[in-house]
Amino acid sequence: HLTTVDVGGERPLNIVCGAPNVAAGQKVVCAQIGTKIYTSDTEYYEIKKGKLRGAVSEGMLCAADELQLGTDHAGIMVLPDDAPVGMPAKEYFHVQDDYLLEVAITANRMDAISHIGVARDVVAVRNTREGRQLKLKWPEVAELVPPEGGTDPIRVTVEEPDLCPRYTGITLRGVRVGESPEWLQNRLRSVGLRPINNVVDVTNFVMMEVGQPLHAFDADQIEGGHVIVKRLPQGTKFVTLDGVERTLDGRDLMICDDNEGMCIAGVFGGLKSGTTMETKNVFLESAFFNPVSIRKTSQRHTLKTDASYRYERTCDPNITEWALRRAVKLIQELAGGEICGQMVDLYPKKIERPTVEVNFRRMFDLVGQDIPLEAVRTALTSLDIEIVREDAEGMTLKVPTCKADVYRECDIVEEIMRIYEERFGNNGLVLPAF
Repeated sequence: HLTTVDVGGERPLNIVCGAPNVAAGQKVVCAQIGTKIYTSDTEYYEIKKGKLRGAVSEGMLCAADELQLGTDHAGIMVLPDDAPVGMPAKEYFHVQDDYLLEVAITANRMDAISHIGVARDVVAVRNTREGRQLKLKWPEVAELVPPEGGTDPIRVTVEEPDLCPRYTGITLRGVRVGESPEWLQNRLRSVGLRPINNVVDVTNFVMMEVGQPLHAFDADQIEGGHVIVKRLPQGTKFVTLDGVERTLDGRDLMICDDNEGMCIAGVFGGLKSGTTMETKNVFLESAFFNPVSIRKTSQRHTLKTDASYRYERTCDPNITEWALRRAVKLIQELAGGEICGQMVDLYPKKIERPTVEVNFRRMFDLVGQDIPLEAVRTALTSLDIEIVREDAEGMTLKVPTCKADVYRECDIVEEIMRIYEERFGNNGLVLPAF
């Protein structure tokens, strides 16, 4: 089709279009000469003036997938009749400008694989180096108070407590699953995640925010209304979300119902485990799994996911409830739903904060110079490391469970050096990079 397109300029453009649904009078998205159409985060092609079948073409009429606004490529994207001619597509689709900060995280820094984790370090650096008194501000979370006379919630049994030391979950009834609002979709896209629906998007948002993976089940698909965390027999067949049938190892931890497996715990969901646009009732999972078990399962099945990446590096076992409450608040704001029954929190053996003794003289010898003790205190407390006792010789500290790699005196010294590194750098010391 040879189309004449009014783009709000001095003259209409002549554009050759092969889409089967093109028609006179439509409002469409037009990429003019010089426009870059991205096919990935880094690859693109530029629209140029050319000839197609002997006709001059001065642009391109775009399909939804070419704009990364959907997956439809059956035809061009047709807009409502009231779409303003000549308006930049960026304004029409409310695309926001933002800055993306890439932070290189070493394998031991599970506490920093989240926005709040990075913010914690920023607070510590600014307090220690600039003498500020900043506090890390955590988002609001929901009060999990079920109404009286509600229906029965999903029950949970953990048969492998060594592989799943903590399992937290809650049931929501009457959820309206649909598309997420633009702000949520934009935030997920900015960190490389594809929006799916408002419930799944919330779980991914919270994972990126605080580092705790979550999973939302369609509660009506859980046979017997019973979630069982266990291992299945060697050789059991299981179809994952990508449609691939996999053969389970007898050591793989699974999330099951009364009849079959629903998820490879901490790694990948099953074909029937997720929420869809037809889902009305949701069971939300927030758990702590054994990192060694997750890593081995992930390697056996060559499955690397955002969840397994975090679980195998040791998540914070004492944040599962907070993450669940945060997700419930967002789901209720975006999709409604009512809490059904009490929250499930199976945590038979609480993982306590490790205690570390630090001797000042040994610390200064390891660093190579003395450090002002006030700077030491500021760095530690800003990182949520509690000073239980202090005297002239040293300190007794309680380390938060989000810092799984900090449990020795030398680890504490590294934390202090990392935050205080700018001043050390002036003295020519080589320090761990943030």
